[in-house]
Amino acid sequence: MAKQNVAEQFVDILVRAGVKRLYGVVGDSLNPVVDAVRRNAAIDWIHVRHEETAAFAAGAEAQITGKLTACAGSCGPGNLHLINGLYDAHRSMAPVIALASHIPSSEIGLGYFQETHPDRLFSECSNYSELISNPRQMPRLLQTAIQHAVGRRGVSVVSLPGDIADQPAPEKAAQTAIVTSRPSVRPGDAEIDKLVEMIDEADRVTLFCGSGTAGAHAEVMELAGKIKSPVGHALRGKEWIQYDNPYDVGMSGLLGYGAAYEATHECDLLILIGTDFPYNAFLPDDVQIAQIDVRPENLGRRSKLDLAVWGDAKETLRCLIPRVRTKENRRFLDKMLRKHADALEGVVKAYTRKVEKHLPVHPEYVASVLDEVADDDAVFTVDTGMCNVWAARYLSPNGRRRIIGSFSHGSMANALPMAIGAQFTDRDRQVISLSGDGGFSMLMGDFLTLVQYGLPVKVVVFDNSSLGMVELEMMVAGLPAYGTTNRNPDFAAVARACGAHGIRVEKPKQLAGALKDAFGHKGPALVDVVTDPNALSIPPKIRREMVTGFALSASKVVLEGGVGRMVQMARSNLRNVPRP
Repeated sequence: MAKQNVAEQFVDILVRAGVKRLYGVVGDSLNPVVDAVRRNAAIDWIHVRHEETAAFAAGAEAQITGKLTACAGSCGPGNLHLINGLYDAHRSMAPVIALASHIPSSEIGLGYFQETHPDRLFSECSNYSELISNPRQMPRLLQTAIQHAVGRRGVSVVSLPGDIADQPAPEKAAQTAIVTSRPSVRPGDAEIDKLVEMIDEADRVTLFCGSGTAGAHAEVMELAGKIKSPVGHALRGKEWIQYDNPYDVGMSGLLGYGAAYEATHECDLLILIGTDFPYNAFLPDDVQIAQIDVRPENLGRRSKLDLAVWGDAKETLRCLIPRVRTKENRRFLDKMLRKHADALEGVVKAYTRKVEKHLPVHPEYVASVLDEVADDDAVFTVDTGMCNVWAARYLSPNGRRRIIGSFSHGSMANALPMAIGAQFTDRDRQVISLSGDGGFSMLMGDFLTLVQYGLPVKVVVFDNSSLGMVELEMMVAGLPAYGTTNRNPDFAAVARACGAHGIRVEKPKQLAGALKDAFGHKGPALVDVVTDPNALSIPPKIRREMVTGFALSASKVVLEGGVGRMVQMARSNLRNVPRP
C-alpha cells in the first residue's frame, strides 16, 4: 500500500469529519490537495470563480446543515480572497475549516513571490489559525482545528505550504476521535433560581429572541404562554421564532416593524434569549434585563444586565418552565398585540394603494409576490442593503423555510454565493437568491458556477440601478447622493448569454408569471425586476441617539410599503384578546 502524503491525510480527515465538498479556486500551492480530492470519491472539489464565493458558500452550507464545511485558497492573493466570506461565517457561528495554502516553507519570511502570513492574517476572523510547518504536526493540528470550528461554532484556518502538503505523512500517526457535534449547556441552579424569582416578581415580561433560539421554538412558546409575555425578535431570530407564534409583536432594530420596540421598553423585565442584538440604542436602559446565551462573551456586552445566564436556549428554558408561576393577567400581552396589529395595518395602507399599477415596480410588491409563490421549504439567501428590509418584512417563515444572509457582518454580494452553498446540500430544494443589482454585479462571475454545475438556483435581482442603502446614509446625513448610481445591463440577457434562463420584468402585471416561469425551470434562472429606487424604509421608533453611525442609514426616510402576510397573522392573534 502506497504511503500517504500530507495532502491525502488532510483530505481523509476532512472526510472523516463529514465534509462533503471543498470550495475553492485551484492554484499551484494547492495542487497536492486538489489532486488528493480528485482521487477521493467521498469528497468533491467545487470550482468557483472567486475565493470569496467559496467562503460564503461554505458558510451557507454550514448554516443549512449545521455540519462542518470547508473552503480553500491558494497562496497569497488566493487565500486572501477568502477573508470576507470567512468573517461572515465566523460572525454567523458557522463551523467552517479553511485551508490557506502557503508559499514554499523554505521561503517564508524572505519576501518571496506572493508571500503573506495567513496564520496571522486570519486570526481575527477565526477561533483557530495555525501554520503546518512540519509534517509531524499532522494529523493533530488539523484535528484541533476541526474541534475548534465545531466546538466553538466558527471558523478555523490551517495554513499549509505546498511543499509540506506533498511530503510523506508521518507513519503511525495517532488519529483521535473527532468532535462533530456540540453538547447542551445547562446553567447553574443559582442562575435558574434567580431568573425564576425575577419572572415571578415581574408584572410585565417581554421575551426578545435571536438565532440562538433555533430548535427552541416550542420552549419559547410554552414560556410565553405561561407568563403571558409578548415575544419580539431580531432579524436573525425571524426564521426561528416568528411562525406559529400567537405572542408575536414583531422585530426591533433598524429594519424593525410592529410593537417589538414598545414591548421591550414598557415591560418590567426583558429577557434576551440567544441574541447578540447589536443596536443597543433600541434596547431599554430603565427596565430589568436578564440574558440567556450559550456564549458567555455575549452576556452583557450590549446592555446593562441584572442577571447573566450562561446556557443554551432550549436547555435553559426546559429547566425554567416547570418552576415559574403561571401568570393569569394578560393585559400587557393583549395591549402589545393590539399595538402590533395596528402598527402593521397603518403601514399596509401605503403599500396597497395602486401597487399593481406603480411604475417602476415596488420592491415591496416583488417581495410579497415572491413570498406567495415560493415553496414552503424554500431557502432564501438575502443580499445586504435594501433586500434585507424586504426579506425582514415580507418573507414568511413557517418552520421549514430558511432565511440566511450576512446579517451580522453586513457584506455586499453575499446572496448568490450563499445560494450556491445552500443548493449543493439538496438539488431538489428550492433556493432563491434575493440580490440587489449592486451585490449581484459585484460577484456576478459566479453566476457561471450555477451554469457549470447545473445548480437550479433562482436569482431575483432587485434592479434599482443604485446602491440604495448607501444613498440612505448620504441622504440622512444631509449629503447629496454621489457615486451610488449603477449603469446596469439587462441582467436577464446576461443570464441567457451564460446559458441560463433569463426574464426581465418592467411592469407589475408581468411579475407573478415571470417568477412562476423561472421557478418551474429545471436549471438556473434569473429574473431581473426593474424596481423603484425611491422605495425606502424607516425603523419603528427613532430617538436622537439612534441617528449615529450605521443607524443613520435607516432613520429618517419615507416608508413605502407594508409587511406582507404578517398583518394577517397579527390580526389572527387578536382573536383571543378580550374586547375592551
